[in-house]
Amino acid sequence: MSICPRRGRRRRGLRGRFPARIWVFSCLAWIAAAQGAPILPVPADPIAGTPAAGALAAESSSLAEAKRVVAAAEQSGAPWMGPRSGPRAQPGKRIAIVAEDLRNGGIVGVIDGVVEAAEAIGWSVKIFDSAGVPDQRVKMLSTALASRPDGLILAGGDAHTLLPGLRPFAKRAIPIVGWHVAAKAGPVPGTPVAINVSTDPLEVARVTALAAIVQSGGHAGVVVFTDSNFQVAQDKADEMAAVIRSCSGCTLLAVRDVAISRSAELMPALTRALLAQYGKRWTYALAINDIYFDYAVPALTQAGESSHDLAMLSAGDGSESAFLRIRTRTFQTATVAEPLNLQGWQMIDEMNRLLAGDRVTGYVFPVHLVTGDNVAADGGDRLLYDPANGYRDIYRHIWQRP
Repeated sequence: MSICPRRGRRRRGLRGRFPARIWVFSCLAWIAAAQGAPILPVPADPIAGTPAAGALAAESSSLAEAKRVVAAAEQSGAPWMGPRSGPRAQPGKRIAIVAEDLRNGGIVGVIDGVVEAAEAIGWSVKIFDSAGVPDQRVKMLSTALASRPDGLILAGGDAHTLLPGLRPFAKRAIPIVGWHVAAKAGPVPGTPVAINVSTDPLEVARVTALAAIVQSGGHAGVVVFTDSNFQVAQDKADEMAAVIRSCSGCTLLAVRDVAISRSAELMPALTRALLAQYGKRWTYALAINDIYFDYAVPALTQAGESSHDLAMLSAGDGSESAFLRIRTRTFQTATVAEPLNLQGWQMIDEMNRLLAGDRVTGYVFPVHLVTGDNVAADGGDRLLYDPANGYRDIYRHIWQRP
């Protein structure tokens, strides 16, 4: 599939082409865990046998600090702190994009940004979809290599798992840029991936878990959904679980491993089973991706549950369906939305630097939490998080393109 629309022509993005399927241990302890600090026991009141007054004060103070962290992540209008200089556009390049699964709204959103930026810089792109099938990943990489690209962009997946399919690109000195292909942003050691474009996954997870604690007043009954096929997903789930465990008034009911590629198949029955097992104790669902909620919500509705009974928060990536749920206050109360379109532009800029013989920037955009209070800002009216900080004009200026 080749996409290289002419400048000035109105086009539908991949979001239109591939729509999402509507889809004391005190509170001081979980703040400490979120910041990587050790957790210390809280002394008991030797007279009354209840937590000491100082511990209660610390708990109150820590809840206030958690609210501050969450409020900071909710701020709109984040300024541009990325690069402002770099090489001019390298002319006429052909870029292959290998997508982990075009059913994933985050992947669709970031590819939309890549396509838009490629048009702006004057490049063509071809998209290859692995459809979330393990055997298809290396096959799609091989097909992409046969298209003789000047550069490769990976949208989702795991760089280490994909290594056999990436080595032929490295042998031909074809630069590789990835999105959400490793547990950390930046270069991916042991692979030819020059940079993994992402927000900080662990900070995303911390903010998500803290938001659940704040929303519940420190009394959340939580189930976490993850996909252990991807290290970054497992790391995010582990971090969310650690923060919840460190909240004395919260309960981590379960961590469930569900392959994203099978979420449509597995989530309805799993949701019903969790309701039967935990009942009203289950008050918060945390997930490493919005897509789980696309298939959980219908099951919750059929079971007669309401948005007052169960709240959903996602540690990525801000899909269209997630924005819709948040806007209509239908179960989902928050998502840590990636600036997907911006990250698509960043990947094209990083690729341009590599093709020009320069180093990547390593820029990491700050974490942003979308809630019912700020969902209309920064592109929310278009069902995405698209910071109004002028990044398109900045990149065009760097590339010396109109």
